[in-house]
Amino acid sequence: MIKFTYPTKYFFLMIDQSLPQTEAINTLLNNAYNNRSLDLPNSIVLAKKALQLSRNLNNQQLIGRSLNQLGLYYMIISDYANSTKHAKEAVACFTVIDDQLGIADSKYTIGSVHYKTDNYHEGLVCLIKAFHIYKKHDDFRNQSKVGKAIGTAYEYIGDQSNAFKFYKEAVKNARLVGDTNLESNVYNNLSGLLLKNNKTSYALKMIEHSIKLKKESGDTRGYGFAIYGRGKIHFALDDFEKAENDFLTAITTYNKVIEIMGACMAYNKLGKLYLKQDQLDKAEQAVLTGLNLSIKYNITITKIKGYHQLYIIYKKANQIKNAFKYLELYLTEKELIMNTQTQQVMDNYSLINKTNVLEHEALLQKEKQKIIEKKNEDDQKALKLKQEFLSVMSHEIRTPLHAMTTIVAILEDQVFGENKKLIESLQFASNNLISIVNNVLDFSKLDSKKTNLEVENTNFDTLCKNILNLHLNLAQSKGLKLVLKNNVPDTTNYLIDQTKLTQILSNLIGNAIKFTEKGKVTFKIKLKEKSATHDTLFIKIKDTGEGIPKKDLIEIFDSFSQIKPIMTKKQGGTGLGLAIVKELVKLHDSVIKVKSKEQKGSEFYFTIQLERIAPMVAKPKPIFNQLKNKLILLAEDTVMNATLITKVLSKWGIKTEHAVNGKVAVEYAKNKIYDFILMDLHMPEMNGIDATKLIRTESNINKDTPIFAITADVMTTKNNKEHAKLFNDILWKPIEIEKLYQAIAKEDVLNYN
Repeated sequence: MIKFTYPTKYFFLMIDQSLPQTEAINTLLNNAYNNRSLDLPNSIVLAKKALQLSRNLNNQQLIGRSLNQLGLYYMIISDYANSTKHAKEAVACFTVIDDQLGIADSKYTIGSVHYKTDNYHEGLVCLIKAFHIYKKHDDFRNQSKVGKAIGTAYEYIGDQSNAFKFYKEAVKNARLVGDTNLESNVYNNLSGLLLKNNKTSYALKMIEHSIKLKKESGDTRGYGFAIYGRGKIHFALDDFEKAENDFLTAITTYNKVIEIMGACMAYNKLGKLYLKQDQLDKAEQAVLTGLNLSIKYNITITKIKGYHQLYIIYKKANQIKNAFKYLELYLTEKELIMNTQTQQVMDNYSLINKTNVLEHEALLQKEKQKIIEKKNEDDQKALKLKQEFLSVMSHEIRTPLHAMTTIVAILEDQVFGENKKLIESLQFASNNLISIVNNVLDFSKLDSKKTNLEVENTNFDTLCKNILNLHLNLAQSKGLKLVLKNNVPDTTNYLIDQTKLTQILSNLIGNAIKFTEKGKVTFKIKLKEKSATHDTLFIKIKDTGEGIPKKDLIEIFDSFSQIKPIMTKKQGGTGLGLAIVKELVKLHDSVIKVKSKEQKGSEFYFTIQLERIAPMVAKPKPIFNQLKNKLILLAEDTVMNATLITKVLSKWGIKTEHAVNGKVAVEYAKNKIYDFILMDLHMPEMNGIDATKLIRTESNINKDTPIFAITADVMTTKNNKEHAKLFNDILWKPIEIEKLYQAIAKEDVLNYN
């Protein structure tokens, strides 16, 4: 029987008190792991000490690592209850800090315990999960280790094809990292598989090579398994003396390193050997020794083999009562396993002929994986199509908007009196429309939690009145009253993301008007609470419309949701409005709520906390005179946009030459030096990127001329390395007049200096 104690002689020798505690813990764990083959009890002591220190530090990473090592060491000595307990606790630690590799390490331990006891199916599932994580992180060393364990589990359940596949993969991965220990571990298993297929000469060569590698590396535990493997081959060749020597040597080696399962296997094989030589007493003694260990440590695979061996031994000795006893134990154990649906047909057992449950599960898993891979592929295609759609829609929508905002900018200085207010309203409406288009086109970014608030100094009363004015005509056309109730002082300024708050309120007010046929829509803001720096506002949009059925209330904030009873063709809508509202309100650390009664109306409300700020002093408009007499080449295929940009540039004294596409722009750039080039990206004949590449060649006289990309494509980014190399800056349509001037003026200063 194997016995061991936990020595304490290394406790303080392994810790350098001058090291920071984290380094001391890592030193303990590294020493424990590196010496596990030579002195496993001491490795357990060191890991326990590391766990204690890690808990004192409350360091989840080190706690998880310590627990995981203890789980591994307890598994090796077949203390499966402690092994599983520590490994599961390690999974919990690693899950908290999202350490996927740590989770994989723990899953490996749990899976190994399962397949060594009585749950082959669950063991295989855990091991495969660990394997996939290691594969994802290109961790070839652990892929080899876990792959070998998966192969062993497959071999236990009789699936030699999958076993060989994983063994082969494990050897390849071990070679990738140059780990001969891992490589030789797999050779032990592969030699056993070759032996089962009557390829004894190949099996013997392989195991001899493994023994050689183990001697070189000093891996005592691995050496024991290699010697045991060679003993099985000698036994198959009827070389009983050599086989007996190998099995006894393996048992002695296992005793040194406390390898319980290996000892059980060797005792069982030794019993088989003695049985074949009709040495029944020795056979009984060997098998009973192994069986007692198997029962004590709940090693089901060797326990079942032990019951069966004793049945045969007692039957041959004509001890019918004992034979019947162990046959009954054998059948009971097998039936128990089959009832849990985790056992498959096991090699060398002809008494049970059941369906290979695990093989079926493995096939289902493969099919599931194919479906997942196909879904991932479809998702990638869908994402690409979505990006292409956003690109096209962005260009098609923003191009006419560009014309609209440019006209407003031109008219701004030519209109006075009451008409000035109309222009200002038009300016606000067009800017708001641009902002909404941007957010709708970029909804995937919002949905992926990558959008941030971009706050600016804003007068709250003015913002609310502007939002109200946006919807006033629509409300009046339906005979509705649109009422603003705001008790926030009209001189109050907050730091607000105007675009996002406007979109929230416009969606809610627009919906209220859309679904209300008579009565009124109330836009109410109440100052709920004040602090030293912030105000908490309660905002509510209330209507007297047809209301929303109770069963539909939970769906209305879903993307593309249109509630059938109320969303008629007349009313229209994309179904994105309330989904955007929900996400934008969440971005303000709040929650949108709704109350509604059919035929009575609806109320949408939320609270929002805003930071107060002193009103901003109005900036005088810049005097555009720096760029007088500069010459610009404008490449733009839309005639109206080209006309409007030319008109804006002429106000600054800039001369413009217009190219109708990229191909024409390249020809112009060959014959005349320009101060600047404005290049639209989406053009027929030749796009702006290809045109710019040709202009940037050494032979072109404008190769160093500043070139500005003009695009309505939201998928274009300044982070794109190709774009950054080609263009001095990127200007998005609709072009903001001041930003256009500032970009050109900045480049002009740089060139002048």
